[in-house]
Amino acid sequence: MHTIIKFAAAVVMGLAIGACSKNESSEKGTIGIAMPSKAEARWVSDGSNIVDALKKLGYDTDLQYAQYEAPTQLSQIENMMVKGVKGLIIAPIDGTTMADVLKQAREKGIKVISYDRLIRNSKDFDYYVTFDNYRTGVLQGESIVDALQLKQGKGPFNLEIFAGSTDDNNAHVVYSGVMSQIKPYIDSGKLVVRSGQQAMDKVATLNWDGGLAQARMDNLLSAFYSSAHLDAVLAMNDQIANGVVSSLRGVGYGNGRSAMPIVTGQDAEISSIKSIIHGAQTSTIFKDTRALAEAAAQMIDAELSGKTVTVNDTTSYDNGSMIVPTQLLTPQLVDSKNWQKVLVDDTRFYTLEQLH
Repeated sequence: MHTIIKFAAAVVMGLAIGACSKNESSEKGTIGIAMPSKAEARWVSDGSNIVDALKKLGYDTDLQYAQYEAPTQLSQIENMMVKGVKGLIIAPIDGTTMADVLKQAREKGIKVISYDRLIRNSKDFDYYVTFDNYRTGVLQGESIVDALQLKQGKGPFNLEIFAGSTDDNNAHVVYSGVMSQIKPYIDSGKLVVRSGQQAMDKVATLNWDGGLAQARMDNLLSAFYSSAHLDAVLAMNDQIANGVVSSLRGVGYGNGRSAMPIVTGQDAEISSIKSIIHGAQTSTIFKDTRALAEAAAQMIDAELSGKTVTVNDTTSYDNGSMIVPTQLLTPQLVDSKNWQKVLVDDTRFYTLEQLH
């Protein structure tokens, strides 16, 4: 567990990469928004969408990115509290490090929403809003099962698994959903993990880092696939998928002589949609972050206004200290057959020009 490091104000300002929007006429006050990093496009989008949603509700915002440095994020949150925020929307880098700072928030009467990544081991926050991460894993697992026609008895096929970061509770939940779909085929021998690496601690990717995924894929290909074909890779998000695809291409997959394996993903990032269009990646999971941002803004506004906060799950998310009241949104599989309908025609999340 990281320790809380208290930086001087000047250091905090130097490390923090964020944006602050002020409107002196606002009567509702300021909401602090703590995002993990600008390294992933989805967090940039999330931050912008939350700011927009809160502005429409009459709030000022203080948006900060911590570049996957947990002590920096904690210092940013402490600084927001010093400046007098009314509420906090936090996507924690390390969900286990928040207890002390959240205790301070509770003592100050500051309302807190855990955003997309679950805060753990604390009772001093109010709600959690996320997508149905177990369903996300189920969709990823089904993508592999369907593409390889495992239900029709095809196989055996070679598979490797690349999960997310162990300090992100979502990665564990997605992993459970994934394994619910693929473990029966691993047990029956229809899916063969030649590396033997299946357990979460063996397949995790720190900070969901695509570069780390690429390095691990390089090592696996060298050690276990010099004379065998890799048929599928469970990549838990698009950053990981990008690294996996780069590694695969580096040894000749997808060049016409050796077919690209099935590769999953998550977040529907532009680079991965282009990869799906061109046949390098097989699928991703679309999670409309505009809807997630809107839900978070509505939840904290309701809490601050004394209104009923909308939740639809009061049993699933045990953070080690309490069952967290949660609002779950629905993810959707995107592949070569439906990307335009889902992302362009139905939701206008992207334009065609962005994806070509």
